[in-house]
Amino acid sequence: MNSANPPAMSVRTPRSAWKTRYFVDTEFTDFLDCQLISVAIVSEDGREFYGERSDFDPAACSEFVRAAVLPQLGRFAGRSMPATQLRDELWAWLSAVPAKPRPILCFDYQGDFDLLYDLLDGDMPAGWKHEHIGNRLDAARQEAYFYEYGGRHHALHDARANACAFR
Repeated sequence: MNSANPPAMSVRTPRSAWKTRYFVDTEFTDFLDCQLISVAIVSEDGREFYGERSDFDPAACSEFVRAAVLPQLGRFAGRSMPATQLRDELWAWLSAVPAKPRPILCFDYQGDFDLLYDLLDGDMPAGWKHEHIGNRLDAARQEAYFYEYGGRHHALHDARANACAFR
């Protein structure tokens, strides 16, 4: 993790010697005119990536996104960038993840994976698997995370909450 990234939540021991889970979350403009706003990935072993697009169209945002998501942007210095830079930084980060234990990208909403995959021009670095884990999240643990740390509807906090809530 480079110094421009936000501080990590407490490091947890991975659940498996054979694989490490990486929890992705995104924020986006609207379900109809869906443009990526931000993306975060949090691993079981404490690695994190976070970035915001500086070139999404604010006019495409739903009222909900204007109220709940946009006010939370800009909290981490140096993490807002054009989509091409965000793609390059995310690709470099994913490529630097060790192939063993096998990395598994976990998402609770298919749209999160789709937006990440689109950002990466329809490709993932070699060795990555992915898995929908929406039915494996403990709602009480998610709520406990948000109660303690806040940040609901911020990609990094949502990814951290999913990492905490995974069972």
